Amino acid sequence: MKFNDQIKFMFRNMKKNRLRVFMTILATTMACAFLIVLASVGFGIQKSITEEIKSQQLITEVTVYGKAETKPDESAFLSSEDLGELADVENVTAVVRRNTIEMEAEVAVDDRTGSTYPIYITNMEEELKANLSLSKGAIPKEENEVIVGYHFAQALLTEKEREEYDKKQEAAPEGEMIEEPVGFEVDLIGKELTVKVTKYTEEKNEEKSEEKSFTFKISGIGKEPSRDWETDQSIYINDSLREEILGFTFVSEEETKVEEIPYSQVLVYATSLEKVEQVTNDLKDKGYNVYSITEELDSVNLFFTVFKAGLVFVGTIAIIIASIGIFNTMTMAVTERTQEIGIMKALGAQPSTIRRIFLMESAYIGIMGALIGVAISYAISFAANMLLPIILSAALGSENSSIDFVFSYIPFSLVVIASAISIGVAMISGFRPAAKATNINVLSALRREM
Repeated sequence: MKFNDQIKFMFRNMKKNRLRVFMTILATTMACAFLIVLASVGFGIQKSITEEIKSQQLITEVTVYGKAETKPDESAFLSSEDLGELADVENVTAVVRRNTIEMEAEVAVDDRTGSTYPIYITNMEEELKANLSLSKGAIPKEENEVIVGYHFAQALLTEKEREEYDKKQEAAPEGEMIEEPVGFEVDLIGKELTVKVTKYTEEKNEEKSEEKSFTFKISGIGKEPSRDWETDQSIYINDSLREEILGFTFVSEEETKVEEIPYSQVLVYATSLEKVEQVTNDLKDKGYNVYSITEELDSVNLFFTVFKAGLVFVGTIAIIIASIGIFNTMTMAVTERTQEIGIMKALGAQPSTIRRIFLMESAYIGIMGALIGVAISYAISFAANMLLPIILSAALGSENSSIDFVFSYIPFSLVVIASAISIGVAMISGFRPAAKATNINVLSALRREM
């Protein structure tokens, strides 16, 4: 019997019991859809948490805290030789070193003033290599040029605006949020910025203050933070002025040298996300205390791998339960076609051909169940991601804010796994009835006896 004839024979026999076959396919469909939707929750939560982690920091960034052999109170200090060693690590594209000015600082642009934090002294060339993102302007090329944060202009107020804002805060009921002033709405690029730093020292049991002003030119404005609630009012100053500024702001003994002041931050940047783990491991092997996003993602991925495996296992149980229906359907099919099987064997049909026909029937049920189940799963996943944020926003009373969270995500790998399980279980369920069909005695079959 040709293969095409076997397929036609299979469909002809299945049409005789359409309702039973339909119900069996429906059970397989529901089981396959249940497996995919259940596992998609694990994939969706993992995707949301992973994206949240990645949005918190640059994904190619590795933070270096110091060397393992250094003392605890010196863990942030790295020598110039150490910085050179960091730059020589394979797949490192930039080594950014920053100092943070911890002093009280007042800034002024035109007739507007304000206070800001933090103020970084950093090496602009390395920041450029690390792809420091700007919303406007350019990376400083002169030593007196600086970059300001995206919300820096909001901190610049006139005396009148500041007085009105203070009055509103005093008059507002406790706990009520007052809308902050808009601040400076004029383009800051090219504006002159004055930073006045106040240093407090103690002399003869008396606290004394000393002020010093630094004048800069704003060349760029930083990129908007990834989260709506984050505020960036920082200032990035070229490290060519490090000795001058830290020489004033760093409170220490007179004999302390500026070059001995440890960096507040040392950040190593890999060439790509795929190279972050290799760079992190290489730095650890060299004795550095480091942290990168890959370490956090590894623990998250490990947890969700186990979590998703558990969900797939539960979904597989549903498919195994559905396989009982496939087994019953195929057993009934063999019983009803006893005489046909006997005729086929009398005409010379090989046992393998008869077995193949019944296995194709069970495989067909599994394939149809998987295809329809995948389609239903995508529909449910889409509906869940559309409706659940709306429902949660309404329940939490935050109708004006949308919840950016993926509740269900179906990767192609999940579709392949679920389809393979569904089709595989269906074929296994049909194997015993198919084997029974090949063992039917011809004479008994022709007399319609089993």
